[in-house]
Amino acid sequence: MHLAVVGPFGFVVIDKPAGLTSHSCVSRLRRCFGLKRVGHGGTLDPAVTGVLPIALGAATRLLPYLPGDKTYRGSIQLGRTTNSDDLEGEVLTNQSWPALSANDLEAALHTFRGPIQQRPPQVSAVHVDGVRAHERARRGEHMHLPPRPVTIHRLEMQGWDPNNGRLDLEVHCSAGTYIRSLARDLGEQIGCGGCLASLRRIQALGFQIEQASPLPEWPDESDATSQRLPPVLPPQQALKHLAAHEASDTDRENWRCGRRLHIANGLGSVGETLMVVHHSGQMLGLGLIEADSQLRPKVVFDARG
Repeated sequence: MHLAVVGPFGFVVIDKPAGLTSHSCVSRLRRCFGLKRVGHGGTLDPAVTGVLPIALGAATRLLPYLPGDKTYRGSIQLGRTTNSDDLEGEVLTNQSWPALSANDLEAALHTFRGPIQQRPPQVSAVHVDGVRAHERARRGEHMHLPPRPVTIHRLEMQGWDPNNGRLDLEVHCSAGTYIRSLARDLGEQIGCGGCLASLRRIQALGFQIEQASPLPEWPDESDATSQRLPPVLPPQQALKHLAAHEASDTDRENWRCGRRLHIANGLGSVGETLMVVHHSGQMLGLGLIEADSQLRPKVVFDARG
């Protein structure tokens, strides 16, 4: 796949505010940067805040190669269940929560650490017979959503308010994990029900909350550059989990023409993806390691011809 690099090229990390969809954030940045090709990684529900990585220009082609793990901080409300598994939904049950010690809560949390099977919320983007579950749920339908394998890499209790039944957690999890489902299932495990009260994402696709910038305002109709735009991070910052081949000037010209490169032994195994970066720091693309230390182009930026 050969791609010309025109205009801004890289990633913007937004601290998404509550009340906006991920798509609306993309639309605003498309207007602010004057670009057509803009895409986001890791959708956030409107009520959720935090890290939303947004790719600009040709960097959208790198989104599938970013690490999928994410980290959240959130609060769970025990004693309440809703049809959406968060406080935004219709209340299904209300009951008191038991007296719980830190040891009781740790025992309940331990059940969810590591690889688990998790059933998505009724209000989710999962497709059911070609229609997203949340669309069918809004029509009043109740669906059987089969559980899916996910991994909770880290699950830590950050605080417990026994008077209000609020449990604060930090969760590091694999792609596809629903924190709303975790809240629901934890409440069920404890025996009183539970739902998600609030959620903030502090890491996604390799980007941290410390790198995030506020979402800019809509630009003035007469001057799209009338405000300070968030910084554009080099694309290789999102791919630190991949090994890199440092390309010489000759390598760069061969790469731009779509030719295979010879790479040093030990950079990876056959079938792995490798970054190609010019010694000046310019991101050239991604390649697939083949036998005999050959690197076949997969994504080529600034291609010739």
